[in-house]
Amino acid sequence: MTHILAIDQGTTSTRAILFDAALRVVSVAQRELTQHFPASGWVEHDAEEIWQSVLACGRQAMAGGQAVAAIGITNQRETTLLWDRATGEVLHRAIVWQDRRTAERCAQMKAEGMEEMVTARTGLLLDPYFSASKLGWLLETVPGAKARAERGALAFGTVDSFLIWRLTGGRVHATDATNAARTMLYDIGAGRWDADLCALFGVPMAVLPEVKDCAAEFGVTDAALFGQALPILGVAGDQQAATVGQACFAPGMMKSTYGTGCFALLNTGAAPVRSSHRMLTTIAYQLDGVPTYALEGAIFVAGAVVQWLRDGLGVIGAAGETQALAERAAEGVVLVPAFTGLGAPYWRPDCRGAVFGLTRGSGPAELARAALETVGYQTRDLLAAMQADWGTAGAAVLRVDGGMARSDWAMQFLADILGAPVDRPGVTETTALGAAWLAGQKAGLCPGPAGFAAQWALERRFEPAMGAAERAAKYARWQRAVAATMMF
Repeated sequence: MTHILAIDQGTTSTRAILFDAALRVVSVAQRELTQHFPASGWVEHDAEEIWQSVLACGRQAMAGGQAVAAIGITNQRETTLLWDRATGEVLHRAIVWQDRRTAERCAQMKAEGMEEMVTARTGLLLDPYFSASKLGWLLETVPGAKARAERGALAFGTVDSFLIWRLTGGRVHATDATNAARTMLYDIGAGRWDADLCALFGVPMAVLPEVKDCAAEFGVTDAALFGQALPILGVAGDQQAATVGQACFAPGMMKSTYGTGCFALLNTGAAPVRSSHRMLTTIAYQLDGVPTYALEGAIFVAGAVVQWLRDGLGVIGAAGETQALAERAAEGVVLVPAFTGLGAPYWRPDCRGAVFGLTRGSGPAELARAALETVGYQTRDLLAAMQADWGTAGAAVLRVDGGMARSDWAMQFLADILGAPVDRPGVTETTALGAAWLAGQKAGLCPGPAGFAAQWALERRFEPAMGAAERAAKYARWQRAVAATMMF
């Protein structure tokens, strides 16, 4: 048994990657996922489509017949599902992390003074981004759901829990500490589900999964699914899995992942650091019962802005076209991609996107450049806030990964606007790598954290080349654009 299957269930696609014991990629399978937008600010996924994509990708990745020792799962976080324990039937489409339907409810709870207690226990801000208000909405909206939940007939889960349930034939209802920490129902200091938070959001505790370490025994798959019974030994939310995959095991190390959204995590070690700059305090990973904490900044739209250029505007045919367009574009257009609200450090779910600086000469090239620049500007917003909370100043190395990290133009602009080096590893798909390592080291195939960190390899470092005055002027223009967007 010398291989590890990593299931990476993301927002826009599902992938399965087969790794060997040295964590080298053997095969990859991927399927795009349909996005459903039933109302303004609402985002949903079909749970059955998620499940079928996982099966199809897993089978395709394992088509070579390699012996697999373990499965690692990483997943889009906060996305909320509710299903019947007896039948496995999902009661409603999955409500995706981007969804803002509970913004009014969260605003009301803030006005009632609830946020301080929520933040003290969960490290999170009272925002519709997280699972609790989504789950409360499901229980209140789906006919009969609340009564069934109180009887213990229903199960709640983020995507990892749903997949574990299905993979094990309904035998295991579990999650890991990183996913639990994103529900807004979990006390990250005490390490348990919180009865007061559950009552606040109207969630019966009977629906909640068991919480385990990131590297733990999550059950064994039905043999019929993949031709062999496979133990599930690693689970982590996608951004935490990327933190692990980037080997950010030392306090002070930072990574930023550019997928559908952008998520920067700063390892703060054994103690949670409470933010005074509207960052999130969360669990980076938990091993052997010991949590390691992080500060996190979440941007809702990163790669999704390129998808918008392709699917919404039709100005590009493929994401890879943006670099060539950006290279020949005139400067001056600023795009604020608040399509589903603004995330950290603003936390304005009511905002929507805006474009500034358009002229008669503006076209696809200028929009492509502005889209790629949003990555740098939003990341600078996050890192400035995190460094203020952490008590550091000046340049620090940022490790990057995810689909947009492949763009040399975007990563050079990121280094320029940060005024700091940006390191891109040899393996940019570190989310799946982190899940594979968690499962592999639990299975005894992979080394511990120190050995894994020693294997991390740099593919390219981007050094800042922009002058300080130009950097300041560009960032000031971004800040004016964000301020104008929030006033609209």
